[in-house]
Amino acid sequence: MICAQTLTIPTRISNTSENNRLRVISGSANVQLSGEVARYLGVELTPTIRKQFADGEIYIQVLNSIRGCDVYLIQPTCHPVNDCLMELMIMIDACRRASAKQITAVLPYSGYARADRKTSGRESITAKLIANLITTAGADRVLAMDLHSAQVQGFFDIPLDHIHSTPVLLGYLQSKQLSDIVVVSPDIGGVARARAFAKKFNDVPLAIVDKRRTAHNCAEVMNVIGDVKGKTAILVDDMIDTAGTIMEAAKILRQEGARQVFACATHAVFSPPAIERLSSGYLEEVIVTNTIPISEEKRFPQLTVVSVANFFGEAILRLHQESSISTMFG
Repeated sequence: MICAQTLTIPTRISNTSENNRLRVISGSANVQLSGEVARYLGVELTPTIRKQFADGEIYIQVLNSIRGCDVYLIQPTCHPVNDCLMELMIMIDACRRASAKQITAVLPYSGYARADRKTSGRESITAKLIANLITTAGADRVLAMDLHSAQVQGFFDIPLDHIHSTPVLLGYLQSKQLSDIVVVSPDIGGVARARAFAKKFNDVPLAIVDKRRTAHNCAEVMNVIGDVKGKTAILVDDMIDTAGTIMEAAKILRQEGARQVFACATHAVFSPPAIERLSSGYLEEVIVTNTIPISEEKRFPQLTVVSVANFFGEAILRLHQESSISTMFG
């Protein structure tokens, strides 16, 4: 099920000379989302040729002139992460060499963002590495949705606009007219995200699932901070990968007496065994966005996908017109 969330200000670019300078180019990672964004803006996707040689090398050619244009490259760096990332770099380079006036890398989902600090010796901070690569390739600006942590914004030496899917997800949840709601963070690290979500959701109560290990290689002890008994619990996270954290949280919420449990996340990474876990019966509904394409084999009865295309379209429109995007969040 795909629900298109329409923004309150559905402005579109008029057919002017300014419109003629706007170009939207899609990578291969999420062509459907790119097409929806282009339709919102009232423009056609700029055609490209993408080839892959036998050894895996990627070739990109932009077919139409983009000289002096404001170009937006839409490419989530999702599975296959390395191919999608390299394709983005080559697209940026192709646009730079084609004399684009400004190149904005639009990242609905940003891979490699989870390694944003060193937790032990001799390890890479890949979030900073990716920021350097995008900048060196020739991007002038980045538009990203729900980065794994806010500090990643500081890794870029070019302007980065960070938008959130919260208004879109909230719009869907509010349409369900749920009662006795409590927003739950599935771990301590997501408290700030869940608190912001709860505040915008009519300032409903907040609960936290606290996970602790008694010793190395010993089972986790889980506690719920907050009242969830008899309530509708909404688990909020930025992504669902293998669904281990979400499912452990859902189980303890059930044990603590939650009447219903919903999971809500921006990015549906869905690595195995996520589908088996999410469809196991602990969750009434799993609500995600279409920042990452979800193939048919990854769909299950409890899954709902809401579209963020209009939200990205509005953000691109405001960037192109050099106006603020902060008002999009209410």
